[in-house]
Order: sequence, then structure tokens, then C-alpha cells
Amino acid sequence: MSSKPPSTLKLVSLVAAWYAGNTLYNVYNKKAANMIHAHWFVAAAQLVVGMVWSATVWATGIRKTPSLTASDIMGCVPIGFCAMVAHGASVLAMGVGAVSFAQIVKACEPVFAAAVGFLVPPMDIKPPIAYVMLLVIIGGVGLACVKEGKGVDINTTALGYASMANLAAALKGKLGSSVVSSLKGDKKKNMDSANVYAVMNILSFCFTVPVVCVTELSTLAEEWDKAVALHGSGPLITNIALSGFFFYIYNEFAFAFTSQVGAVTSSVLNTAKRVIIIVVSAIIFQEAMERNTIVGSAIAITGTFLYSLTSKKKKKTA
Repeated sequence: MSSKPPSTLKLVSLVAAWYAGNTLYNVYNKKAANMIHAHWFVAAAQLVVGMVWSATVWATGIRKTPSLTASDIMGCVPIGFCAMVAHGASVLAMGVGAVSFAQIVKACEPVFAAAVGFLVPPMDIKPPIAYVMLLVIIGGVGLACVKEGKGVDINTTALGYASMANLAAALKGKLGSSVVSSLKGDKKKNMDSANVYAVMNILSFCFTVPVVCVTELSTLAEEWDKAVALHGSGPLITNIALSGFFFYIYNEFAFAFTSQVGAVTSSVLNTAKRVIIIVVSAIIFQEAMERNTIVGSAIAITGTFLYSLTSKKKKKTA
């Protein structure tokens, strides 16, 4: 007997919550990153908020607690590591550069996903038209980096971090698909979409802590005191806490939506989401949006949208 399809109201509500959460996360994350120059610490603190949320819903019985073996957890470790790199690098990219620029570069994620799918076994070869769309994406991002009267003007640090996030996200998707499917397929493990993300969040935090210790621990107290002196402890803590809350919430709603409609529809809407974030961040943070930036962003996002559609078309077999 087939399960009842989700109602339109439920899907619209999931998308609205996903979009709102993602947009607010980017706003509060940028505010927090502007206040304190300890971006790996900010990334770790954001993950703590999600862990508190997960522990609460598990302890109260609102959601079933995952029942995982040591072997299951070890299988999730590579995904957790990739999630750590993807999240941390995204925070760093938006910390050192404009949110709009980071989102434009992150529109290139399909390029990294296609490369990983081709190079990492099992090989995933897309239809030729999908690879053409990748050239459109690259061309759009390149145009967005050309400033009128200045030529190519790129924040190379932000570009590097955003590209690192793209690569990590692509590897996470490639390495995690079979593991996640196996866990979700065993009902005894209580690994629905929400719990899958909760476990990834915890593992990501475990990998983030050592990075904080190596890169920022020696100067963290000094940076914290400096940020408190300039902005006050209240606004600093509030922005970090809210960015962590919205980061967890938007990902949970995104996972829930994807489980209801599938990857293709989710990819298309994920592309449209970037438009909202770019516009909102440009307004709030007064980020310059020149003609080339607008046109290039539109081309890259359109290319991503078309790639999402064409990459899922099955090849004709003889």
C-alpha cells in the first residue's frame, strides 16, 4: 500500500521555514563573524546550539533517540568530517568576504559535485547537456568577479574558503549517500532525516573542536575580550546563538523537505534560495552589487538550476 503523498500546505511550510532559516542564519552568522575574529570558534559554537536542541528532543521523547552501533558511527565519521569542513569553511568565507560573494561561489557546488562524481568510485557520469550547464555556471561566476573599470577583482581568501566548502559538500554527498540510505532503511536504528542530520551535526562538532584548539585557542580569550569591549557581550552571544539556532533549523527543514520530494526538486529550490540570500545580504550589509555582479550571479544561478534538472535525466539505453 503506497503512503499518502505530503500535502501542498506541508511542503510550502517546509520551504518557507527552510528559506527563512537559511536567510536569517546568513545574516546572524555575518554579524557574529564581523564582531569576533575567531571564525572556527563561531562555527563550533553554532554546532553546540544544534546539539542542545537534539539532546532536548531526545530526552523529552519528542523524537526517538538514534540506536547506533559503534560500526554505524564509524561509518558516519567520514561524512561528519566533510560536514565539519563544509560548515567551517563556509563560516570563514563569509567572515572574510561578502555574503553575496560567498553565495555566488557556492553556486559552483555542482561543478565540484560533478568532478567528485567522476573521479571518486563508483563513477557517476552525467548526460552531456549537464556538463554544458557547468560551463554556464563557471562563466557566470567569472563574470560576477569582473568589476567595471577594474577588471577581475576577487577576494582570493573568501574564494578559497568557499571552494573548500563546495568540495567538502560534494564529498559528503558522495561518501554519505550509501551510508545514510542504509541507516534510514533500518527502522530499528530510528534514523529518519532529522536524526541523520542531528548525528552529522554532533560528529561535525567533534571534528571542529581540534581545529579550534590548533588555530584559535591561543588567541581566543584576547579576541573575545576585544569583541566584548567593542560590541558588548550581549549582542555577541545573541548573534552566535541565533546563527547556531537558524543553522540547525534550516538544515533540519531542508532535510525534511528533501525526504518528501526527492533530490531534484530540492536542488532546484536550493538554487532559488541563493537569490534571496544575495539580495537580503546586499541590503542589510550594504554590499555593492554592480551590473556584472548581478548579471553574472543570474547566469550562474540559472546554470545551477538547469544542471539540477538535466543531471538527473536518465540516459537512453539501447
